[in-house]
Amino acid sequence: MLDSNYWRGNFCIEVNPAPGALVIFGASGDLAKRKLYPALYHLFRRGLLHEESRIVGCARTFYDDDGFRAHIAPELVGGSEAQKSDFLKRVHYHAGDYGDPEFYASLGKLLERLEQGAELPANRTIYLAMPARLYPPIIEQLSGAGLLTEPEDGSSWRHVVLEKPFGRDLASAEELDLLLHRYLKEDQIYRIDHYLGKDTVQNILMLRFANLIFEPVWNAHYIDHIQLTVAETLGVEHRAGYYDQYGLLRDMFQNHMLEMLAMAAMEMPASFSPDAVRDEKVKLIKAIRPFDLNRLGDSVIRAQYDGYRAEPGVAPDSRTETFVAARLLIDNWRWAGVPFYLRSGKRLAARKSEIAIVFKSVPHSIFEPIRAADMQPDTLVLKVQPDEGMELTIQAKQPGPKLCMGGLSLNFRYSELPGGESFEAYERLLLDAMLGDQTLFIRSDVIAGSWRLFTPVLENWQEKCPLAVYAPGSEGPEEAARLLFREGREWRPL
Repeated sequence: MLDSNYWRGNFCIEVNPAPGALVIFGASGDLAKRKLYPALYHLFRRGLLHEESRIVGCARTFYDDDGFRAHIAPELVGGSEAQKSDFLKRVHYHAGDYGDPEFYASLGKLLERLEQGAELPANRTIYLAMPARLYPPIIEQLSGAGLLTEPEDGSSWRHVVLEKPFGRDLASAEELDLLLHRYLKEDQIYRIDHYLGKDTVQNILMLRFANLIFEPVWNAHYIDHIQLTVAETLGVEHRAGYYDQYGLLRDMFQNHMLEMLAMAAMEMPASFSPDAVRDEKVKLIKAIRPFDLNRLGDSVIRAQYDGYRAEPGVAPDSRTETFVAARLLIDNWRWAGVPFYLRSGKRLAARKSEIAIVFKSVPHSIFEPIRAADMQPDTLVLKVQPDEGMELTIQAKQPGPKLCMGGLSLNFRYSELPGGESFEAYERLLLDAMLGDQTLFIRSDVIAGSWRLFTPVLENWQEKCPLAVYAPGSEGPEEAARLLFREGREWRPL
């Protein structure tokens, strides 16, 4: 019998990307400083950044190379000073105006100079770490400067990584998609959702499709309902300007929440290839029943935490939601009649992201006087953050001489497993973008399907869904609790 060392040695080897340049637009911003450069540094420490690869930061703020290196150095944690110094030597900076063609012409010359002497043709990954409204002019300028053109012989590639949100509604998403495809092929576009880089989210597919004990019960015959929760304790913080324009539904539901739902509910793909996986996501999203707009308030709750309007940068009469709860149904054989409850909000009682699969209760109890209806259902919880892992709660005998029944949890955390330090989400996704693996990135038809579901909600909920208020540090508005309570269910406590 093959042991785990065989599988680890033969199937769990990370691939080192070919040499190339990673160009980060918005390099002086918060995302790049706190997430992207630390992630690249960790890849470098793991030996997963080719020795000929270079990183070029682009932004309006003026720095020379040394000044920019000093700017990001405090965020590079771990390793020796020699490692940090070696990594920073690979980092360069290019300042200028995003609307100036000369900025892109000189960027091209800088990349050519950095690539001189490389043994292999250099690939280029361009990361737009900035608001989506800046994508069109930058993409147009990059194309005009020839920086998106791939060699005809296929010797190297040009990938463009885009941060969410992908539009504000269906029309704007389709407009953005048309512009992108005017200059790029779909296999050049990497739409990033950092939740998909988390180990637990990736593990959903392995849990379901590599373990025979789960697939037979992963359906409406055995599952009562599924809850998806993304809760934060923080408010809008420094994102108030963006957040008050977009709101929580656009920020979380159209991307993070629906992607996690698709992973948990989709059918098994024919293979573990990027397109096969994403094909099944599209089918699942298309199978979600559209909301009944005449009774929208029965299935969607929107709320705002008390004090949101006093946040710096927020309009004093803002009706932007900071909490959303929704009830979805999926019209296919596997999930017919199984409700999916989704909730996400800011300034809640705890920071928690999880998918809870709640199974049906046993039809009959032999353990009198305990009735079947009084027994707690078995629940499988996939914990996305903060403690990535898994927990299965089952009914079992409690310790002691008497026959007392209660819940027993079987759980693990990724942080406690052997095998070394796990990848942070941005590390995983940056590596995949440099390797050309699109499995964990979002395809355009998935985005369109998501917006088709939620755009009618956005267009109607100001009238159909009253804006509730909830106390900071609470479980959310009472209206969200009633969404489940009227069906004899309740949210898992935060």
